[in-house]
Amino acid sequence: MNKMKLEWKRGDWAAYFGLMTNNLTNLLTMMGLLIFVVGIPKEIVYGRIAPAFGLAVMMASICYTWFGLQMARQTGRSDVTALPSGPSAPSIFTVTFLVLMPVYQSTGDADFAISIGLVWCFVEALILVGGSFLGETIRKMIPRTVLLSCLSGLGLLLLAMNPMLQAFEAPTVSFIVLLLIFINWFGKKPIFARIPTGLLLLIAGTALAWISGLQSPDAIKASMSSFGFNPPGFHVDSFMQGLPHALPYLASAVPLGLANYIFDLENIESAHAAGDEYNTRKVMMANGLSSMFGCLLGNPFPVTVYVGHAGWKAMGASIGYTLASGVTMFLVPLFGLGAFMLAVIPMTAIVPILVFIGVVTANQVVRETPKIEVPVIFICLFPWIANWGLTVVNSVLGAAGTSGAKLGAELRHSKGVYYQGLVHLGSGAPLASMLWGCIAIFAIINKPLRGAVAAATGALLALFGVIHAPAVGFAEGSSMMFVVAYLMMSGMFVVKHFLDSRETVVAAVQEPTKTA
Repeated sequence: MNKMKLEWKRGDWAAYFGLMTNNLTNLLTMMGLLIFVVGIPKEIVYGRIAPAFGLAVMMASICYTWFGLQMARQTGRSDVTALPSGPSAPSIFTVTFLVLMPVYQSTGDADFAISIGLVWCFVEALILVGGSFLGETIRKMIPRTVLLSCLSGLGLLLLAMNPMLQAFEAPTVSFIVLLLIFINWFGKKPIFARIPTGLLLLIAGTALAWISGLQSPDAIKASMSSFGFNPPGFHVDSFMQGLPHALPYLASAVPLGLANYIFDLENIESAHAAGDEYNTRKVMMANGLSSMFGCLLGNPFPVTVYVGHAGWKAMGASIGYTLASGVTMFLVPLFGLGAFMLAVIPMTAIVPILVFIGVVTANQVVRETPKIEVPVIFICLFPWIANWGLTVVNSVLGAAGTSGAKLGAELRHSKGVYYQGLVHLGSGAPLASMLWGCIAIFAIINKPLRGAVAAATGALLALFGVIHAPAVGFAEGSSMMFVVAYLMMSGMFVVKHFLDSRETVVAAVQEPTKTA
């Protein structure tokens, strides 16, 4: 029997810096939103939420490390790559703007607002725990091309697009970092091969940022004010306080819980395609239980499997990187080091790594997809593109003190902006992407009954506003036109099935005649 051994490999350095930076960005984003946008007192954010946030991520990382070690022991392989772990980035924004902000603004009670958020997080975690018993079945029912195509959209639009935009805001730093990535990770002959590429990127990007004047010693001095010791503690009483009052805010928890469920399925499938066949139930259970534990410690944000397993594997990462990232995510808020780290190491030096991860994630589906199914890849991208565009447009309009509705449809259309189309296509992007991928692939490979089921599922999701609507609600707004449209598609699939069956029967009757 092979012994389990946790080894640190050359590729773990690059993967550690990339994953840790992504997680750290989410941590700082979360703290910034709560303190400067919502107005939650700093002592609550630094002393309660952030440490629990980091501990939940570390718990999931420990579970993923154990799963990786088990796989290495059982298979005898030395190339096992652990799953990456981190907080659910969409949940950070959803919980902040749909739960914490409105409750805090209406009550002025930060503790009460957080207690509602804890219940919200707990419901999301329950969806993952409950769904873990169906995850393997669903993953096998949905074609691999669809799962990987949805993940490619997530990787390109949610993971890589904004870092690419950040890169073009500081080209004197990021262009060299991007070029090093192209040479060392995409190319055949690395430059400065003796230095781990992740460390090389960090050194080059940091040096260029300081030389270019993008980093300031004053920022380092200011960041030291956040130093301190903030051990997490149990806040079950806060959770119980929010339990009777949370129902009106749980409408957004269900669709986002389902979306996180889909993210996990897609990322697990990505790991399978890369050769690391992790058990779906165990992974989802680990995410759900880690989120629940973090919730009871005072953290209202769930954790999830991060996108990019194929990218980390392509770097040569093994098992240690995810554990190291998880431990860092616990220590940084524990000692208040987040702002200091980013004052020393510029984001522009590291965000290009996320561009690499997004590209590798998208490239995986190209490698794994049969030629006839390639159109599915691009069909699955449309909801993600619309979701990203909708987020940008809404942010710009909000900053200008207006909204798409105030501008009016006539003005929008005169400028070639189909805002309502963005709202419909981009809302519920994770589920919409998978749904349209299933409809397309079952049409392409001629599985009309499965296509009919997929379209009928779309009608059900649209009826409750889970997709194509800005908010969940039964038969509200324009949702009924989507219900009718999906039922029409389902009916067309059924007609196709009967026409195919009729042709089969006719062919079977004619065959004996030809033989005779």
